[in-house]
Amino acid sequence: MTISVRKATAAAVLGAALTAALTGCGGGSGTPDAGREARLGTPAASASATGSAAGSAPQSPAPASPQPGAPQAGAPGAAPMLPVGPNGLTPVFERAKQHTDKTVALTFDADMTSDQGPRAAAGEHFDNPQLISTLRTLKVPSTVFMTGRWAEEYPDQAKSIGTDPNFEIANHSYSHHAFTSPCYGLPALDAAAARADVDRAFAAFKKAGAVNTVPYFRFPGGCYDDPSLRALSTAKVTAVQWDVVSGDAFAKDPDAVAEQVLAGVKPGSVVVMHCTRSAAPVTEEAIRKIVPELRKRGFRFVKVSELVGK
Repeated sequence: MTISVRKATAAAVLGAALTAALTGCGGGSGTPDAGREARLGTPAASASATGSAAGSAPQSPAPASPQPGAPQAGAPGAAPMLPVGPNGLTPVFERAKQHTDKTVALTFDADMTSDQGPRAAAGEHFDNPQLISTLRTLKVPSTVFMTGRWAEEYPDQAKSIGTDPNFEIANHSYSHHAFTSPCYGLPALDAAAARADVDRAFAAFKKAGAVNTVPYFRFPGGCYDDPSLRALSTAKVTAVQWDVVSGDAFAKDPDAVAEQVLAGVKPGSVVVMHCTRSAAPVTEEAIRKIVPELRKRGFRFVKVSELVGK
């Protein structure tokens, strides 16, 4: 059984917004061709994750290898996981399809690449503390897919999120470089560097003091294939995608974002949004519209771990 490169399930009309998010948040050089953008939500051409593309950015430095049998630095806590896939591939979760309860998981990607420090130093905000504050005020359990670089840039916020029982922190890689190519122009990591990137992110969470970490991983750009799933097989994580694209990336109209989420949510849905002010400036305002309306419709908000556990 071959799992094709995917960009998660989304209508083709969302391609432009999602492309902007992935290239903007990820710092990739270039954009995908028009054909790939139009095919968003359909299987794309196979791509190898076993070697870096020519001219790609330098690989993320690998952390020291742990001794056999020793716990890895920053290893996540216990949480429900999916069984290992065919041929030992990392399992992939997109939605609790057999879940009939009106539950929904809002997830927020805290994107930052390994080389965006100068932009942060110049005043660009890759964080969104107001969004986190609103989620707390509204009492919305949420899962934050955080890059290790984000945790390093905002360690106090990472600790605050990662010690709040309202939240759980999942792994979005350290560098936000692609685990397969092509992927929206993101620089690609080879299999060894990709595996080390995951460990490095968990280590960054641990260093920041985050304890509510879970063994879930979201591929940068949502791009993956069999080789990338195989590269993660020893990381003992469940890959988490989504079935509802919020369209919050670079959006200027919070009502449009809210309408898109409300139109797509089903029982057991996973919604992808962003916790990056510069790339998703209206997300917090959209949340203030989404949450009360979904509750009015009888939905209950849960973390991804609860959906996976179902």
